[in-house]
Amino acid sequence: MTPEMAALKTRLKTTWMAGDYGTFARFMESGALEFLHRLNLTPGIKLLDVGCGSGQIAIPAALAGVEVTGVDIATNLLEQARERAQHAGLRVQFEEGDAEALPFPDGSFEVVVSLIGAMFAPRPDLVAAELVRVCRPGGRIVMANWTPEGFVGQMFKTIARHVPPPPLMASPVLWGKEDVVKERFSQGIASLQLEKQMFPFSYPFPPAEVVEFYRTYYGPTNRAFAALDETGQLALRNDLEHLWSTSNQAADGHTSYPGEYLKVTAIKEK
Repeated sequence: MTPEMAALKTRLKTTWMAGDYGTFARFMESGALEFLHRLNLTPGIKLLDVGCGSGQIAIPAALAGVEVTGVDIATNLLEQARERAQHAGLRVQFEEGDAEALPFPDGSFEVVVSLIGAMFAPRPDLVAAELVRVCRPGGRIVMANWTPEGFVGQMFKTIARHVPPPPLMASPVLWGKEDVVKERFSQGIASLQLEKQMFPFSYPFPPAEVVEFYRTYYGPTNRAFAALDETGQLALRNDLEHLWSTSNQAADGHTSYPGEYLKVTAIKEK
């Protein structure tokens, strides 16, 4: 790894440890549970959750009898996940690790899942190879990745106009493009299914407060504001508030909108 890439890795870890993703993810719980339900997991199956955060997939999967391992780069989120598992009386293995170099032997898991997680690693070809490597022959790899055209993709585009992404960072939303995913999973995969779906977002407060919520709790937005002076912060706030206001489908002072993602289901060759 070059010094520049090592510095980027450190920056990314700092970004995801900023704010409080555990609090932020509470408003994503319904969408996460819908995604988990569609996996049709059976009790006893071995599941790896890549980019597990504070356990929004891992904890309910373990409650359903799945043998879960979660991995993430953010140590504070892993601590939250472990506390949640302990409080629920669950035995879930949570480990610090990088999606580009997963700390597990080949073929360790029957299902490898990443819900809006692995897409943020800077070297996607390494990520794809690692997801395939740790999956058992004949097993499933399932990802949910924001699309460039969807709301979250447009939010990232808005932020990038004010705070450009690092030069070594591949755009995360390329994981939401079908042709790109087909290329990245061109080796070791028997079949590949791609389907665009919607992730529900709903907040019991107006768009201006949603922007502040993201600024406080969502690491990437938190760090974007921190990189700007007062004038820049005001401009970013105004642009984000405009995006949320024009996309809002709710009334009565609430905020609601769908976030489009690409669901990727890859079956590893036997």
